[in-house]
Amino acid sequence: MFGSQSGAVSMQILMLEHNGWVPNNPRLPVVIYLNAIASRRIDLASQFEETFSANGWPPQWRDGVYGDHHYHTEGHEVLGIASGHARLMLGGPDGFVVEVRAGDALLLPAGTGHCNLDSSDDFLVVGAYPPGQHADICREAPNKSQLERIYELPFPNQDPVQRVHGAVRKYWVDRYIQQYLSN
Repeated sequence: MFGSQSGAVSMQILMLEHNGWVPNNPRLPVVIYLNAIASRRIDLASQFEETFSANGWPPQWRDGVYGDHHYHTEGHEVLGIASGHARLMLGGPDGFVVEVRAGDALLLPAGTGHCNLDSSDDFLVVGAYPPGQHADICREAPNKSQLERIYELPFPNQDPVQRVHGAVRKYWVDRYIQQYLSN
């Protein structure tokens, strides 16, 4: 994991390899935006929804994060932490523990295992996906067609937090193009 600075939002980037039954996404990193929304507004949930919508990621739900390991094959996911704090495990059992708090956001490429280890009573998350994508809940090893969906799922047009020139462009699209050209 390493940190980088893009504008006022500090980011952590995490590459995850296959981990037991959890496929993760070995070509696309997880992006953790620290203080993605640094606002004094009380209603961060609405502010995350407005931000995600403005960036082409329609919000789908408000809730927490499941307490069991799971991943999605039919959608890249962004999680905006609207209130409280939590310890999340990314990458499946024995994965990486990250601590998140209100104002942070996580960009999880399809296949990324995630689980809530512990959270405050007021922990609230806003979840969003690129248009046409959604969260199928997978709790066991993927079959061949699910793996193909993970690898073939299109990139979103914009970053959910930083628009066109954000982390999606830098860490997903540009990285993928560089890998493709080098092969």
